[in-house]
Amino acid sequence: MSFLEMKEIHTFYGKSHVLQGISMTLERGDFVCILGRNGVGKTTTLHSIMGFLKPKVGSILFKSKELIGKEPFQIARMGIGLVPETRRIFSSLTVEENLIMGIKGKGDEQTFVRDSWTLDKIYHFFPKLKERKNQKGSKLSGGEQQMLTIVRTLMGNPEILLVDEPTEGLAPLIAKTVVDMLEDINKSGVTVLLVEQNFKAAIKLARMFYLMGKGKIVFYGDGHSLLAAEDLRKQYLEV
Repeated sequence: MSFLEMKEIHTFYGKSHVLQGISMTLERGDFVCILGRNGVGKTTTLHSIMGFLKPKVGSILFKSKELIGKEPFQIARMGIGLVPETRRIFSSLTVEENLIMGIKGKGDEQTFVRDSWTLDKIYHFFPKLKERKNQKGSKLSGGEQQMLTIVRTLMGNPEILLVDEPTEGLAPLIAKTVVDMLEDINKSGVTVLLVEQNFKAAIKLARMFYLMGKGKIVFYGDGHSLLAAEDLRKQYLEV
């Protein structure tokens, strides 16, 4: 049984049929990327996993437990964390206060994490945030806000991190810092499912790729296979 498995997921926004039979799997420790243009259903896929949207058909299993029907807070306590594209930091709170807000309350579904993320561990791995710990969120650059959003989610000690467009709108050098951060997080043992449009960033990070067309998976394979699939990339990625 896979660590996370989606089977024939159909998700709707009102009458709009956004996901049309999506299936994908992640194994523990994977770094997997969903690629595709705007509007094809990438974010909807993450929101379906996280419980913000309720698929009408299909199954989503995390460690053999069904996620469909559970509320987002229950899914978070099971060990899945979402880094939203919109960041949603608390601008009036300091960096450290934002991080503390990421700590999950205890519940029956909470996963035991042997080597948990604490403030000390966060500051050890990401010293730039330690330097900024007393700064208000509103004073951070876009790249620093993105780093804070990712690390705040880590404070909930997820086993899987769902990351939505983390390099969107960032300068290339800052985007590289965020990419390096995600790589370090994955190396620490956290499974990562990344949604991205930036093919050049993604190809350096992920080990396996799903390419989405309009609500459907049109390709699954490793980086070498995706690089070789030039016609598919032109059709579904390039502008």
